[in-house]
Amino acid sequence: MIGSLKFILKMSEDIINRVANSKLITLDLEDLYPFGDRVLIDIKGWLFEDLILKEADFRTSINEHDWQQYNQKYVALTCSSEAIIPSWAYMLISTKLTGIAKKIVVGNFEILETAIFQELIANMDVSAFAGKPIILKGCAIKPIPQSAYTLLIEKLVPIVSNLMFGEACSTVPLYKFKK
Repeated sequence: MIGSLKFILKMSEDIINRVANSKLITLDLEDLYPFGDRVLIDIKGWLFEDLILKEADFRTSINEHDWQQYNQKYVALTCSSEAIIPSWAYMLISTKLTGIAKKIVVGNFEILETAIFQELIANMDVSAFAGKPIILKGCAIKPIPQSAYTLLIEKLVPIVSNLMFGEACSTVPLYKFKK
């Protein structure tokens, strides 16, 4: 029994965490995820019989709406009916939200998240990753759009030595700089 205990103690002393000691840098897009409510504004209710945009009625609805409720929120504008919406309608709504909402897009939540990450990644300083092996962490809990990974890859491939996807213990190689 004592011999077994000594073996176990000796084994625990010999365990080396090679991942922690490696030069790998893990990039987690969830770390970039900005806090803030995401809101979908469906303009269907501002249409005549949910199908026809009557300009005068639409403008009245826009002017009477409480836009302050979207303060510092990310907003996606959409129409869930099969109405044909002129582009100026979304522009008119955008004039009311500008300076109130953090971000405004026309589309659904996926388009909203994509637009948010386009801006984040475009403004991201990646110079610290030059010449280094990078792991793009997978398994996100937050709604990270697939396009965010491709945007980040476009920015990283020209400067990194290696690019992998997954977790440090189990990665999928994506790119390796050829000397």
